Amino acid sequence: MKKEKHSEYEISKIGNYSHGQLFKWIWSDYLKKYKLLIILVVLLMAVEGSTFGLLSYFIEPMFDQVFAKGDYGAIKWVGFSVAGIFILRAFSAFFNKLITTYIGQNVIATLQKNLLSHLLTFNPTFFQKNSPGSLIERVRGDTAAIERVWATVLAGSFRDLIAVFSLVIVAISIDPIWALIALLGAPLLVIPVFFLRVLIQKTTRNSRSAAADVATRLDEIFHGISSIKLISGEQREYNKFSNRLEKFVKNSIFSEAGIAAVPSLMDIIAGIGFVGVLTYGGYQIIEGTKTIGEFMSFFTAIALLFEPVRRLGTIAGAWHAVFTNLERLRNIFDLSTEIISPEKNNSKKADFTQIIAFENLSLTINEKKILDNVSFSAFPGKTTALVGPSGAGKTTLFNLLGRLIDPDQGNISIGDIAINQMDLNDLRENLSFVSQDSWLFDESIEENIKVGNPNASQAEFQDAVLAANAHDFIEEMPKKEKTPVGPRGSNLSGGQRQRIAIARAILRDTPILLLDEPTSALDNEAEKQIQNALSSLSEGRTTLIIAHNISAIKNANKIIVLNSGKIVGQGKHDELLLNCSVYQSLYQMENS
Repeated sequence: MKKEKHSEYEISKIGNYSHGQLFKWIWSDYLKKYKLLIILVVLLMAVEGSTFGLLSYFIEPMFDQVFAKGDYGAIKWVGFSVAGIFILRAFSAFFNKLITTYIGQNVIATLQKNLLSHLLTFNPTFFQKNSPGSLIERVRGDTAAIERVWATVLAGSFRDLIAVFSLVIVAISIDPIWALIALLGAPLLVIPVFFLRVLIQKTTRNSRSAAADVATRLDEIFHGISSIKLISGEQREYNKFSNRLEKFVKNSIFSEAGIAAVPSLMDIIAGIGFVGVLTYGGYQIIEGTKTIGEFMSFFTAIALLFEPVRRLGTIAGAWHAVFTNLERLRNIFDLSTEIISPEKNNSKKADFTQIIAFENLSLTINEKKILDNVSFSAFPGKTTALVGPSGAGKTTLFNLLGRLIDPDQGNISIGDIAINQMDLNDLRENLSFVSQDSWLFDESIEENIKVGNPNASQAEFQDAVLAANAHDFIEEMPKKEKTPVGPRGSNLSGGQRQRIAIARAILRDTPILLLDEPTSALDNEAEKQIQNALSSLSEGRTTLIIAHNISAIKNANKIIVLNSGKIVGQGKHDELLLNCSVYQSLYQMENS
């Protein structure tokens, strides 16, 4: 299927695929590599399915030769034949289930890994536009739904087709007219099944969307639990979650009702057919033109027939549900990020110890001017500070340097090479970032520090911990550096989290260091410890630091003052106190 490119924010606006297109995609990208195993599964399903016909066939000699005629010789061959059929079905069913589970689990795991790998190429704006809950539901919920249907329904479709075929052959061989009467109502299913297909697709799509809303709400509740408790918001959150859950339950019930309706309609048709056969065949048996064995064999074939037919009806409904999940997954794969590395042959290597030049940068987001013709330079081995009121565009400059976003106009270069001409990984591997809200993973202290340099030696790790003034508090932990930090570092204080982040940056050992208000919201003692750690970290690096606190950056080699996306002053602390009104105002506010 030809892949169309879409803006990375249009996740909910695309997705018009035929069943054939989606099947071709899932086959070529995921199932084709298992084609030999799939052929083996098909053969096993053919064996298992054909045993249904064989069982019904042996009912006739069992009644006519063993029961009616009392043929002792027939007891052995009929008995052993039926036993052999059951043994054959047992082995074929076991290996069929084993192999289909192996294929299904591996396909779903690969699909999830590919989906996450693709999502990781997107920029932060994408994750701001699409909630974590909805994305988790795509990666886990939609793929899990496919796996459930694959394992329980779709994997047995060919077996049931063979079973239906073999049973119909047996029924026709006994009496074609009986078979015609039994199946006469089948065409009546076409119209209701068509309308049920539309219902199933619509309700399944609504159900998956509602499931994403439920996941999003849970994510918000668990991450904001302290704030919820402090405002006594438990009941409000419970009510909101309950409303979303009820919507999910309602749509799920409608979806399952649509899926269940197909086999139920088949049961009604089967009942009507049975009355017809019993009426017509009963007269023939009474008149002696048909035997009881023939009728019982036919009855068994028809009775066994409608169970696989019911499952095939379920498969039809289930496939429409799977179609919706595949469509939602394909939507993600068809999105593309706008920020990519240049072609390998066209990317340029930079010397990251050279001057960083921000040249004529302008950026507008949601019709709001974030940066307006910003130009300045950060010199190697020096500290350049960015100050200004909230919303001035300071953090945006960091995002531009890391190419999390690209400017509308202007460019950033390191040495004489523009960063959009560099390989993205090469660029980002030479940046270290410490923010006011340092992100920690629910792993050990050591694992969090080694995130940026997992191959660091134990000696390098200990040096980084000492330089970040983190050694003392780590030694006091129950398991020292092996102590889990908790979800988002919840087991640590703010100052401890910051020192972990600084140790991570020290261990990463990159030539460019970005500090985004690293001492914000810390007490005086913690701030003093962090400042000491930052002094160690900044040595010999090109450092850019954002700060509201003037005292934290007054010794910087250069201070850039931003206001409303424009540079309104630059220079050293003493110079700006004399000639920059915005800087003077910030300084006075801090010292008032």
